Amino acid sequence: MVGVRGKGLLNAVVFEEGFAAWDVCMSLKEAGLLAKQTHGNIIRFAPPLVITEGQLMDGLAIIAKVFEDIK
Repeated sequence: MVGVRGKGLLNAVVFEEGFAAWDVCMSLKEAGLLAKQTHGNIIRFAPPLVITEGQLMDGLAIIAKVFEDIK
């Protein structure tokens, strides 16, 4: 992973050029979280503005688990 960027709830994780972010998005989907691959190597997260703190924490746990699995 190269970095994280964003503002408020709109965030993206940027990977090195050539990284298949689509595969990570599919793993996130299988774990219960939808994310969008952008420009091939970027994963964009855009939760609804009405997300609860519990839902946010559940989403972060899913992201952490999937990212740990791809490490």
